[in-house]
Amino acid sequence: MAFNGFLEFFQKGKTFKPKKPFASGTIRYSLHKQAQASLQSGINLRQVVRLPQGENLNDWLAVHVVDFFNRINLIYGTVSEFCNETTCPTMSGGSRYEYLWADGDLYKKPTALSAQKYIEHLMDWIETQINNESVFPVSTDVPFPKNFSAISRKILTRLFRVFVHVYIHHFDRIVSIGAEAHVNACYKHFYYFVQEFDMISAKELEPLQEMTSRICKDKE
Repeated sequence: MAFNGFLEFFQKGKTFKPKKPFASGTIRYSLHKQAQASLQSGINLRQVVRLPQGENLNDWLAVHVVDFFNRINLIYGTVSEFCNETTCPTMSGGSRYEYLWADGDLYKKPTALSAQKYIEHLMDWIETQINNESVFPVSTDVPFPKNFSAISRKILTRLFRVFVHVYIHHFDRIVSIGAEAHVNACYKHFYYFVQEFDMISAKELEPLQEMTSRICKDKE
């Protein structure tokens, strides 16, 4: 599903402004439109995520990092009122997985936070990265930093943890508003992308391994 349709479903009267719009006429805008068109066309998602021939990998990563940030932000927004200090005192995925927050600034050491606080800090941290033009350059005349792939890996790994928390602790809410198919489609798109470019470790993917094997069955 292209982002406009996704936005229309999840907005439901809420104000949400997608972050980092790509300037019309730029390569990244063209790649963004190409990716959206492919999603709408019903092409196999494993094929949709592949780097288009002749395109720059960092541009492709940047377009998808921003898109996934916007989508996952919206998904969490549908359950956020049910995710608070009382219901979710830790950022967890069941009893086996707990995530600690560190950003090298406010939290220099890994710190246990409620899921709500963790995700708030995460979204603010990602938005800061995306809006930093030395990390996500607006102009194609400005090169990406040499560690851009590593930065993208860190962002996507942390976004995956939001999927873990939502699926394990709040999926009943997702089902109750009829959003299950939308969330599953977004997850499949995300999963195939991080697999294609080896962006998240197998260990980090473990919490949703069983569900992933059930819903991510698109053939190569």
